[in-house]
Amino acid sequence: MAIAVSTFGEFKGKRVDQFRLTSTTGVSVDIIGYGVAVRDWRVPVAGGDRSVVLGFDSMAAYAEHSPHFGSLAGRVANRIKGASFELNGKTYKLPANAGDLQLHGGDEGLGRQVWDGQVDEGNNSVRFTHFSPDGAMGYPGNVNFSATYTLKGNRLRLELAATTDQATPISLVQHQYFNLDTTADVLDHTISINSSAYTALGDDLAPTGAILPSRGTIYDLRTPRTMRDANGQPVDYDMGLTLDTGRSHSEPIATVVSPAKDLTLRLWSDRPGVQVYNGVWTDIPVPGLDGKSYKKHAGFCLEDQAYADAVHNPHFPNVIYSPERPYSHWCEFEIA
Repeated sequence: MAIAVSTFGEFKGKRVDQFRLTSTTGVSVDIIGYGVAVRDWRVPVAGGDRSVVLGFDSMAAYAEHSPHFGSLAGRVANRIKGASFELNGKTYKLPANAGDLQLHGGDEGLGRQVWDGQVDEGNNSVRFTHFSPDGAMGYPGNVNFSATYTLKGNRLRLELAATTDQATPISLVQHQYFNLDTTADVLDHTISINSSAYTALGDDLAPTGAILPSRGTIYDLRTPRTMRDANGQPVDYDMGLTLDTGRSHSEPIATVVSPAKDLTLRLWSDRPGVQVYNGVWTDIPVPGLDGKSYKKHAGFCLEDQAYADAVHNPHFPNVIYSPERPYSHWCEFEIA
């Protein structure tokens, strides 16, 4: 089916394009060049279609208020303790943007850049590219990034790649905020994740380095549960779960079912972990899609990624890439 291309707006003098992918099953996905953000994602349901992500109708709202709604985060997703790291005997200082941490690559990270998009109608896909120069947000290396979204039926696949001219940390993540229902919060969605451990956090929300078993904790999501406790009170999630090594990539790492059980989300990924977040800090002062109000727990994120702060924890999976070790990463969502 034809891919519709339009101008969504402008950011820092650059035109921001929007690409609408449509599938034979009636799914439509709007992706903008700003941060490669999935702006809207509509899935057929009884009586029409339903938007299943959080987003905005204007470029100004993204620039001023978006907490990475639908975008890519990087160069390094999640938190880096002390906003610095050492590599090959050199200390790199990064701009802090979350206390003394750097979060999601900094205030001018990849999720806040305008990417170029090129359509591939034969595959019903769009390939986005961005060049990040040496020193961008404090990181070494000239890096060429690409992100390709492909829609087939009810499945949206993301393929990420990067090449660099020197060793540098890279860990990207898709940052979709989902709500499979029409309610103001996602607390009554049922979630299950194939994980038996998590990375313990310090008071600054950066990992301590410990990997702990999740059995008996609120982070044990192997048995499906809602995001409420036994008394019906909300449970806050902002935690990195580890995925079993040697698992089959043909099996979903996460499944979420809407309260009405009319939509089910499944996520596949090749990453070693997933950050589970249910909008603990969400409080958006402007309307979102269809005039919706986005407050605490308005959406949930399943951020498939390397472990947070891996640059300070050598026993975590390696996030240092080089000319001899290019970066690649894929994930796939199905909502039906």
